[in-house]
Amino acid sequence: MGATQSVNRYKNALRRRRVHWVNNQRIRNLAQQVEQHIPEDKHHPPVIVFNASTRLSGLSLNAAYALLSGWALRLAGAPVVNFACHAGMSRCVLGTNRDDVYAALPCQECVAQSEVNYAEGQSAWFEYQPDLDLAKAIDRLSLEELSAFEYQGYPLGSLVLPTIRWVLRRHHLVEDESTRFLYREFVKSAWSVAQQFEDLMESVQPAAVLVFNGMFFPEATARWIAQSRGVRVISHEVGLRPFTGFFTTGEATAYPIQISDDYQLSAAQNDQLDAYLAERFQGNFTMAGVQFWPEIQSLSPVFLAKAEKFKQIVPVFTNVVFDTSQGHANVVYPHMFAWLDDVYAIIKAHPGTLFVIRAHPDESRPGKASRESVADWVRKNRVDSEENVLFVGSDEYFSSYELIQRSKFVMIYNSTIGLEASVMGAPVLCGGKARFTQLDTVFFPENVEEYRQIAENFLEADQIQVPEIYRTNARRFLYYQLFRTSLSFEDYLEEDGVWQGYVMLKPFPVDALRRENSETFRIILDGILEDKPFLKD
Repeated sequence: MGATQSVNRYKNALRRRRVHWVNNQRIRNLAQQVEQHIPEDKHHPPVIVFNASTRLSGLSLNAAYALLSGWALRLAGAPVVNFACHAGMSRCVLGTNRDDVYAALPCQECVAQSEVNYAEGQSAWFEYQPDLDLAKAIDRLSLEELSAFEYQGYPLGSLVLPTIRWVLRRHHLVEDESTRFLYREFVKSAWSVAQQFEDLMESVQPAAVLVFNGMFFPEATARWIAQSRGVRVISHEVGLRPFTGFFTTGEATAYPIQISDDYQLSAAQNDQLDAYLAERFQGNFTMAGVQFWPEIQSLSPVFLAKAEKFKQIVPVFTNVVFDTSQGHANVVYPHMFAWLDDVYAIIKAHPGTLFVIRAHPDESRPGKASRESVADWVRKNRVDSEENVLFVGSDEYFSSYELIQRSKFVMIYNSTIGLEASVMGAPVLCGGKARFTQLDTVFFPENVEEYRQIAENFLEADQIQVPEIYRTNARRFLYYQLFRTSLSFEDYLEEDGVWQGYVMLKPFPVDALRRENSETFRIILDGILEDKPFLKD
């Protein structure tokens, strides 16, 4: 078995090298063509592009979005400066080994990929520059003190906090030396990035800055600096549909969408949405190149027999607690587990209701498994020892949609399935601010006491009245999110077949990147250069 695994690893390594070599050749060739077709009259002010947290080697979806957008900008006469990392951090987002935070970073492979991506363009390379005064100031700080730490007016501690939670795959950080060490290194690295990005801003005087995500500390630091100078910042993230991206001048992980009050879906748009939902309800979808559900199973006879013993069913859908979207969610409760503690109290007070607690499928994904999981919370509190609780792990694939159809109402924190449940006409009680709570789509209380009261009312009511506007708005929001704000890159990208979420460039002519030949790049260029909405017509 050991020999077979070694052979397979060797074959996989060879395949990965070949795929990445082929892709890098495509990148080099297209970059040369872009360079040859740049107009002499550069009639737009420059744009800085920064996405150090998107990949190491290879080409992730978001790295590809930034690369292609940068080429399109240059072809449109806008100079682009890539702010590029050259071993510029003592610890970084993707290079840090969470099992050994003292391990060296794989800078060589990352820099090599950056040299391919930015070979024909203008780059500003930054290197790590330690600050001894800063190191001394934070040397003995606790995690709480580090999270609130400011230096020369820069809120470095708060800029770093979402990143360290994401890297360590937990919301509650452990007060130990390895965690403090990593926090210190992130703070020092953020400061090094800040100083060199300030210099770049001063020399380039850009009209706009394009960053990935805007939440990880390198890009979050750049975003904070640019906004402090009054410069527009555009952040981007993956969209819900395959090979789509979301661009915004707001916070990409909060997914701000402006929908006019009089906007209604046409019959064709309703049909388009229904076709998508039919696939989604069968589990046929991906997010960021990841297929969460290899299959979806119907509710089992064992489950149905258990459910018949109870008056009603209430599913509880959870999230991945370290995800960068969670910072936006924590407005009613300080974090998801505080909400779950409240839900547990409600569960114990209502033994006649079957509560089905469902862990998010991303919670146990290889390479991204949570270190502070709902499964751990269930075990620690012995929640599944309650007769009226069924815990469904992240690797169990029975149909959430069939469960919703059989339920009295649905409890969520800020999961997208709450929006889908509202589309299905189900009452949804939301504990965290979600992308879709910017419209009236679900029951979203203003405080904890109101949440508890609504839950109690729902559990005791013979029937729950859901305002029709919730379903209408849910359909409007979901359609907007899927088909108007999600910009398609499918003409330019294909899966690389090596890593989930990583892509190759398709063969295409350089003119395909011009705004007059591409709806996607017309929208992106109009948004970056002219401050128009990043919306499909």
